Amino acid sequence: MRKITTCLWFDGRAEEAAEYYTSLFPDSRITGVQRHTEAGPGEPGSVLLVTFELAGQRFSALNGGPEFTFSEAILLSVDCADQAEVDELWAKLTDGGEESQCGWLKDRYGLSWQIVPHELPELLNDADPAAAARVMKALFGMRKIDVRALREAAGR
Repeated sequence: MRKITTCLWFDGRAEEAAEYYTSLFPDSRITGVQRHTEAGPGEPGSVLLVTFELAGQRFSALNGGPEFTFSEAILLSVDCADQAEVDELWAKLTDGGEESQCGWLKDRYGLSWQIVPHELPELLNDADPAAAARVMKALFGMRKIDVRALREAAGR
């Protein structure tokens, strides 16, 4: 049994968000839906909590109300195999959301993500400090990460 589960707070859209997120990643599924009862506090039968897995990692989505919203202080980082996966996830997650810089975005629910090609850490940790600096500079100029441009910045 895993000890830690990330809980995401929504204002009435927890089930919708969980269905959306599980449609984006392989090895993802909704594992449970807990509904309000006559005891409250919400409307009987409405969704209180959705438990789900994204790429095998556990999450829960709580319909907690409007008191709290997401901020960039927390994000979900996705390690992508290649540019094609970056492009696909970027397109899906920015649909109804907004782009930021360095591979960061906010999805339609306001949750922040960073879509990162697997190769990025290697390029940023290049043995040649000048190459690593050029990669970092190139990265700061990007919204969606472009692996080819980062390789070129590194001189590869």
